[in-house]
Amino acid sequence: MTAFVTAGAGFLCAVLWFDLMFDVQTRPHHDAILPAEVLASISAYYRRVTTDASPMSRLVAVMMVVTLMSIMGEMVIAAHSLAVTGISFALTAAAVGIAGSRTVGNAVRLGGAQDTPQEQTVLARSIYRDHTYCLAAMAAVLVLQLASSVVS
Repeated sequence: MTAFVTAGAGFLCAVLWFDLMFDVQTRPHHDAILPAEVLASISAYYRRVTTDASPMSRLVAVMMVVTLMSIMGEMVIAAHSLAVTGISFALTAAAVGIAGSRTVGNAVRLGGAQDTPQEQTVLARSIYRDHTYCLAAMAAVLVLQLASSVVS
């Protein structure tokens, strides 16, 4: 099961890294509205990965589910301590929950580029925050799983 969890967590970290390569464009700008070229760049990226890439974009959702189910499998067979599997599950569930409840919808909306620049700025900054948290969570899961496998 650990191989599936680490593969899933690694895949999700890679996806988040690519997203963050565009999201970080928000960082140097502190005005109420991001520059038009920044919004255009981020919006075009999210249009490609959420709308234009369908049905391939569903692979991310599949990997989220596979990772959660693999962690549950680890719990059932006691592959690691309850602390490792419990923390891994909590971190993964939180990241998947944020993505499903907010981030994906915001990315689709930003990719549509129909909102005002102010609204697009709010979306872009929210997506950046979400992705930063989710990357930290999935990286922690990856480290926990790999460290626990080495110790076992």
